[in-house]
Amino acid sequence: MEQLVRSCYKKKSGYVFAKKAEDIAREYGMSRIARLASNENPGPLSPAALEAAEAALRTVNRYPDERVNVLMNALRSTYGDYHFVTGVGMDGVIETIIRTLVDPGDQVAISTPSFSFYALAAMGQGAEVVTVPREADFSVDTKKLIKAAKIAKITFLCSPNNPTGNATSTQDVEEILAGIEGLLFLDNAYVEFSGIDYLPLMKRYENLVLGRTFSKVHSLAGLRIGYAFTPRWLPPWYQRAGTPFTVNSVSAAAAAAALGDKEHAERFIAHVREWRKRITEEVKYPVLPSDANFVMIDVAPHTSDAMVEELARQGVVVRSCRSFAGLEDHYIRVSIGEDWENEQFIQVINSL
Repeated sequence: MEQLVRSCYKKKSGYVFAKKAEDIAREYGMSRIARLASNENPGPLSPAALEAAEAALRTVNRYPDERVNVLMNALRSTYGDYHFVTGVGMDGVIETIIRTLVDPGDQVAISTPSFSFYALAAMGQGAEVVTVPREADFSVDTKKLIKAAKIAKITFLCSPNNPTGNATSTQDVEEILAGIEGLLFLDNAYVEFSGIDYLPLMKRYENLVLGRTFSKVHSLAGLRIGYAFTPRWLPPWYQRAGTPFTVNSVSAAAAAAALGDKEHAERFIAHVREWRKRITEEVKYPVLPSDANFVMIDVAPHTSDAMVEELARQGVVVRSCRSFAGLEDHYIRVSIGEDWENEQFIQVINSL
């Protein structure tokens, strides 16, 4: 019966995950592993978010609110008069927006190297994927991107970019918005760590979506909840195309409470900025400038996988960048973890 599987999935591999810390610990007989591969917040969730989640658990015998009002109200209270959609992680938002707008054969443009799920989700909808390589320093050539994305239904741009860490300026984003005919999905999963504010662009452009997530700064990666700022015209069509009852009641309650705990977020942002600076200064390999909660490191002459394997043997899990299309095979991505994890990483990589 495998002949029934669509040819696009037979030709392309799926999403590539980092090695599991539990598997490495078992393989090498270790009790504690530095988990620096998945760009998570290593700290616990906000006490307010935990309390809200526990209260919501008492209601899970009922379907969640299909309008996710508890979270929508919290988003408006936090950010003001914007339009929002929600999903199961930002992945769910991406997938639903593609399903809403893209017909089989339509073009979807992606600035690469970047998050691989854009292409996987577009391919699943039957889109023609057009990749637009970044410059040697991983900046975006706006004119090249505009030319390649001229007729694309959706253009995906990640800023700060995963895995390179660099951000695209608001001026460059505005140039892209003015030059393309379709929608720009600006992935802002790591924007809180950058200090860049793209929100004013929402008031001036009807072809901009800003994707966000609770997985990073808010410590809710395990609850899988994402959202996006959208133009006024998009939410009704998004709801029509979306899966019913997507966001569960526990995730919605925790996310709404997390938005109100600004001190929790600010502590982690300060922690990330401090350790980005230390890693950049103390690691002997070239560390690329980053506006995210991770850094990308050039480990040449080692390959990505060889370095990841050697670090794993010594109790540190980082991400190989070999699977990122358009990126040479000598980069690793390292998340900012707890103090002891970051210190262990610096000590180990400098000893190699």
